Amino acid sequence: MADDVRVTFLGGLGDIGRNCAAIETGDSLLLLDCGQMFAGDDRPGVDSVLPDLSYVYERASKVVGCIATHGHEDHVGALSHLLSRIPCDIYGTPFTLGLARRRIVESGNGDRARLIPVGDGDRLRIGPFDCEFIPVTHSVPGGVITAIGTPQGILLHSCDFKLDFFPVDGRRTDLARIGAMSVDPGIRLLMADSTNAEQPGSSRSESDIGPVLAGVFAANAGRRIVAACFSSHLHRVQQIVSAAIADGRRVATLGLSMKKNVALGRELGLLRAPDSAFVDIADTVGMEPGELCVISTGSQAEQRSSLASAAAGDSRWIDIGPDDTVVLSSNPIPGNEARVSRMINDLIERGARVAHSGEIEIHTSGHGRQDELAALHQAVSPEWFVPVHGELRHLRAHAALARRLGMPAERVLLARDGDQVVLRDDGLRIEPATCAGDHVLVHGPFTGSDRGVLGERVILGAQGVVVATVVVDFDAGAVDGEPRVTSRGWLDEDDADPLEVEMEEAIGRAVRDLLSQEPGVDPVDVRRVVRRTAGTLVANRSQRRPMIVPVVVPST
Repeated sequence: MADDVRVTFLGGLGDIGRNCAAIETGDSLLLLDCGQMFAGDDRPGVDSVLPDLSYVYERASKVVGCIATHGHEDHVGALSHLLSRIPCDIYGTPFTLGLARRRIVESGNGDRARLIPVGDGDRLRIGPFDCEFIPVTHSVPGGVITAIGTPQGILLHSCDFKLDFFPVDGRRTDLARIGAMSVDPGIRLLMADSTNAEQPGSSRSESDIGPVLAGVFAANAGRRIVAACFSSHLHRVQQIVSAAIADGRRVATLGLSMKKNVALGRELGLLRAPDSAFVDIADTVGMEPGELCVISTGSQAEQRSSLASAAAGDSRWIDIGPDDTVVLSSNPIPGNEARVSRMINDLIERGARVAHSGEIEIHTSGHGRQDELAALHQAVSPEWFVPVHGELRHLRAHAALARRLGMPAERVLLARDGDQVVLRDDGLRIEPATCAGDHVLVHGPFTGSDRGVLGERVILGAQGVVVATVVVDFDAGAVDGEPRVTSRGWLDEDDADPLEVEMEEAIGRAVRDLLSQEPGVDPVDVRRVVRRTAGTLVANRSQRRPMIVPVVVPST
């Protein structure tokens, strides 16, 4: 009998982001990605969301390494948090490691990781795992499908992928190698990207975007072009640079991550353009608008991003005006639509023209649609399948697609964060809720699960706060002075003032009544009465529910 193999999903199954899985056999644990998720508007004050790594921390002595499948933050953004607790070898292609290295060094954990580069087709032994790295196309260079040899056969992880037969860099997904592997020795388990599993057909080639960009440049002669895209999307950056050079423009980068990633891409030979094509953003003052293309971060209107700052008139480097055309070469990430729309309106208010994916086909996804997923399944021909990387609806759609392709329903398992699948000689089974699978929140230097503070922030942001303070002489059983009520974010001052006075009087009566009727009253009893009295009056008079903060001060 061969040893069991366990795959525990720590993030990425139910969300778009924080992808992380632990693969175990015997006394060895191999991590597959360690990413973060950016917080949405429903998590005010949260910088990012991490996978629940407590499962890994409890097994620190077993960790043999981490494979970084590609350089997006949702796959490598939590590595610095992992390394703060566990030194670890990180395996990835040079561009992936280049992107990861920056965050690791910035976090002060540069000496706690060995970054081990891998190339297309390389095979490495990581602990007991025989790993092969297969090239795959995605919206960042250097992604790899990982075939992990285990005592229970090969586990194949698709990475985020699409099947682009005309990639900008010529690096195609190696379906031939996957097909050969499926014949000999066979693939026991497939775990595959589900992001676009609801979408029929195939995604457009990244190379299709180049002519669209060239058309935008041609239509905006004499105007400065500010093109925004993800800084890691070097294939898109390459096409913007090529269009700018063909139009007789020089290129400047705006935003620290764009500057660094362009430099890294050029250093590794992934971004091809002569030195003469580039100019520092500080040296663009006085250039004619038609001579310049600025490639910027901020296509998602992230707070404090370069383009969002420029749209608000707060940029140190560029003033957006009537001579500018802004190109948003991306789709809004779900949840960012309203924020991106506000930024577009701000740019138009400043006189700029804005070209975006709602008007022209200036973006294509890096995730395969149903036809591409089907092609991968047919090449892999797996014995078992677990959909990964997606919200629940995406996972369900991918599972349904696998069944339509002929996989027996009992061999398609739908797992969620915290679940574990166990591969044995007699098959695969799911162990639900093996670990908590919590969303771990990062607030500045603090990390941890939500214990109610987000709900409080939402109430504060939407309804405001009412603070009721009362001083009590508990020895005498009397209220010392009159209660004071102050509020913020609840009502306008003119409306709040008379209600605050009324509340002060009601609280005073209620607390005096409590003290006169109940022996041995303590601060907890008083707080309860203050909260109930204030809350009832606030709800009845304003039909709103701000946070009520009762403050009871024992007199001295």
